[in-house]
Amino acid sequence: QVGLVESGGGSVQAGTSLRLACAASGTTYDIYCMGWFRQVPGKEREGVAFTSTGGSSTYYIDSVKGRFTISRDNANNTLYLEMNSLKPEDTATYYCAASACRTSYCSGNYCYGRGTSGYPFWGQGTQVTVSS
Repeated sequence: QVGLVESGGGSVQAGTSLRLACAASGTTYDIYCMGWFRQVPGKEREGVAFTSTGGSSTYYIDSVKGRFTISRDNANNTLYLEMNSLKPEDTATYYCAASACRTSYCSGNYCYGRGTSGYPFWGQGTQVTVSS
């Protein structure tokens, strides 16, 4: 079982930055795919950024490439999402999620491919609101 707690959301102006953090507990953190998802009311939850089990491989959806950076600190069981040049369309509730890697290594692309249904462990979410 994995416990996940997000922090760092808030209300900001377009063009500014936020850093989200996700503290993990309860397991050997470095054997898990980790990802950030977001959801707005009335829409499906979408995967935004993913990192491999070791953190060396990442995957981003096109709308955040070049603006968002996902990273993980395995020594401290923490996942981060650095969000720069925020846009109003980034407004959403952001969730971190974990999924066990069943092999010795899972790439960022593979972790993305798990999809929402492939992630059994979720945080409670943190709201990000970007105003123009």
